[in-house]
Amino acid sequence: MDHLPLSDIPMLVSSINFLLRDEIFENLDQICYCYNVEREEMDRLLASQGYAYQEKYNRVI
Repeated sequence: MDHLPLSDIPMLVSSINFLLRDEIFENLDQICYCYNVEREEMDRLLASQGYAYQEKYNRVI
């Protein structure tokens, strides 16, 4: 994957969870760093559709 679908939040959630589930990245911070997205911006995008990264489960719910 060469970019994250930032304008399509459901696809973004799916992409993030895929990257975490397949252990390509250990956490959301690593994904943000790799794709050059500020963590605060990612949290804002996810929250705009009622999603949030759950560190305990290491996934976006």
